[in-house]
Amino acid sequence: MSDTVHIVLDDTAMMAAGQGNVLASRLIHRAHAEPGWFLYAPACALVEADRARPGTAEHLVSLPGITVLDLDLAAALALARQETWAVAHSQYAAQPTPDRPDGAVVATTAPGRWQGEPVRVLDLTP
Repeated sequence: MSDTVHIVLDDTAMMAAGQGNVLASRLIHRAHAEPGWFLYAPACALVEADRARPGTAEHLVSLPGITVLDLDLAAALALARQETWAVAHSQYAAQPTPDRPDGAVVATTAPGRWQGEPVRVLDLTP
């Protein structure tokens, strides 16, 4: 286990951040201020969050410490296996990679949607 922390924001966490959720704000602050904290916004989840709450995408991408994850070929192929692109891209982004050998935790305000999925979840529900 490494000392780095990798967190993927799902669409619900992104909307919560835009609405002043204290837990989401703390994650954003840590990703900006503390070494070893990394926060990711999968592009498909970002689009879905912006559809539900216009302005969310512009707000999040302007914040320091957040890395937008593009939809590459491997991610696109993973989307075909899920019901929504936002969930699929978030789940894909949380899987282990050479850069993130332990994978990432999915931050969400809807932890029930991740039940039974092969991801670790961080509940941002206040």
